[in-house]
Amino acid sequence: MPEIEYRRRPDLAIDELGSLFTSAWGNPKSGYEAVFDHSFTWIGAFDGDDLVGFANVAWDGDVHFFLLDTTVHPDHQGRGIGRRLVEEAIEACRGHGEWLHVDGDQPIMDGLYLPAGFETTPAGIIDVS
Repeated sequence: MPEIEYRRRPDLAIDELGSLFTSAWGNPKSGYEAVFDHSFTWIGAFDGDDLVGFANVAWDGDVHFFLLDTTVHPDHQGRGIGRRLVEEAIEACRGHGEWLHVDGDQPIMDGLYLPAGFETTPAGIIDVS
């Protein structure tokens, strides 16, 4: 099995990213073009030329980063790609702010984010849909 290559801010075609989201979540997440304009960075995981993983880091321009959309293609899950994407995101933020925030369902928090060093904190959330 070839080694996965991790790239910060790679050029990504929106349809390529949409295919990854559809394979993992069943939804292409339309409108992602505007997201890149407001991102601090994003990380792509590549198996050769194929995008097999992705994570986005949004930034408030001051001290807060937000780790979003960590995704790994189902055919590549269980190989540590998600964990490495999180580690790459953490490293990209070091020295540029104070906090990297993430949220997720408890199984994802327990299996991915807490082992990477995130801590559970009190937070407020409201559904504005």
